[in-house]
Amino acid sequence: MAEICTAKEAVSRIRDGMSIMVGGFLNVGTPEGLVQALVEKGVIKLTLISNDTGFVGKGIGRLQDNRQLARVYTSYVGGHPDYSQCMESSNVEVVLTPQGTLAEQIRAAGAGLGGFLTPTGVGTVAAQGKEEIIIGDKAYLMEYPLFADVALIKAYQADTSGNLVYRRCAKNFNPLMATAAKIVIAEVEEILPVGKIDPDYVMTPGIFVDFLVKEGR
Repeated sequence: MAEICTAKEAVSRIRDGMSIMVGGFLNVGTPEGLVQALVEKGVIKLTLISNDTGFVGKGIGRLQDNRQLARVYTSYVGGHPDYSQCMESSNVEVVLTPQGTLAEQIRAAGAGLGGFLTPTGVGTVAAQGKEEIIIGDKAYLMEYPLFADVALIKAYQADTSGNLVYRRCAKNFNPLMATAAKIVIAEVEEILPVGKIDPDYVMTPGIFVDFLVKEGR
């Protein structure tokens, strides 16, 4: 059974230097309350794994505003102007990855895979420093799983056992990240008793979820 707590209590497990995944897609489906609690906690030197880097003053972008990041794995930095400067100055290490590859790296971690091959990025800057493998007459890049210490995710409903239901764009990276971290903290709109959620709607089984935070708590 997942532990129900406040956002502040949940992020108390996050310490300097940890790696975190944060769900969402350009702030849609992002666990805003958990991000705010993490900003207030002030931990630093974090490694962030996310689809994008958010916007100035919004969502994940607040972690960069507050200078809490040391490294970022992402597919898009255009929403936050700081990151282009960071890439030039090396204040924050930014690893840009094609979106599909990033999603598969997270999925591979959750599935226990050692890696996977993809043709995406062959012959581009995305291939720099990566192993290229030829199968038949086609070139592939070897990509490796991305695993995190903590995943901060957003769902619509949960039951007290931690089973999660997502809506709309929150179905993007959140379910993947729930499988690929040592500790999973889910911010949800509603917490229901066990048996009140139709099993057909559950996308993340409760076995993956450690802590539940009701939105606004």
